[in-house]
Amino acid sequence: MWLTWRAAMQYALYGEDGFYLRERPSGHFRTSVSASAAFADAVLALLTQVDADLGAPESIDLVDIGAGEGALVARVLDAAEPGLRARLNITAVDLSPRPDDLPKSIDWRPRIPSVITGLAIANEWLDNVPLDVAEQTADGPRLVLVDTETGEERLGDPVPDSDRAWLDRWWPSLGRIGSRGEIGCPRDAAWAAVVTRLRRGRAVAIDYAHPVDNRPCHGTLTGYRDGAVVAPIPDGTCDITAHVALDACAEAGRRAGAISTGLSTQRDALRALGVTGTRPPIDLAHADPTAYLRALARASEEGELIDPRGLGGFGWLVQERR
Repeated sequence: MWLTWRAAMQYALYGEDGFYLRERPSGHFRTSVSASAAFADAVLALLTQVDADLGAPESIDLVDIGAGEGALVARVLDAAEPGLRARLNITAVDLSPRPDDLPKSIDWRPRIPSVITGLAIANEWLDNVPLDVAEQTADGPRLVLVDTETGEERLGDPVPDSDRAWLDRWWPSLGRIGSRGEIGCPRDAAWAAVVTRLRRGRAVAIDYAHPVDNRPCHGTLTGYRDGAVVAPIPDGTCDITAHVALDACAEAGRRAGAISTGLSTQRDALRALGVTGTRPPIDLAHADPTAYLRALARASEEGELIDPRGLGGFGWLVQERR
């Protein structure tokens, strides 16, 4: 069956018996959440900042968009101080079934709440929002079609005017014949929908990203299965992702009402939240060997989270509404 990439991704990831309705993500790829509990601690630190900024309201929301197996919010709930925990309203948003071991106090739903006061976090969510792929030809950009069974591609119709305007603004490297671009309009709309729902607080998107002045000339479509990179064949047997134009999402968030915007790397963002990867002093090894080994393991985990060649190179988009 020949489809545009956006339709093929929707079918493969979220259609009947799609990848994300059938598989647990942790079995196929490693995320910051699965790499270390330090990531949840950093999110808790961020939530505490937001709570203070809002004046410690009677109820504060934590919304995890694309919650996967719910590990992030479960860890935040467990680590929160009793006073904050009593005021915390946690929602995990995901299309997959609710995990059996998720704490009962965590709401599990397939849609983002209509109103959020607090912190909304989307960790590796936007890269799975389906999008179309365009290829430049002598007659202008055309949509790329894909066979959902084999992954074979061919060119389809010309890119619609609205999508072409997005490419002109956000993917200038598409000007060369044979180059490809991934049309981020659906990601912009998805992120704007998050910011629109944010009454007061912050929204954070964390993902593979690239800037407008350094878009890859052949795109970033990638498949993952069983921890390995595979061909992105949209047959439902693998995850399919594409890097995110977070700068375009930031502009969509501003149009949706964000009053402040920050774009940084995970390395910089986590270091500001206390994740430094600092090794414990060697004296601790003599005074308390067990504590030293625990601290050393923690430092190693933190190091993975902020490694600029890996998870530390992820983009962080932080936007705020008041």
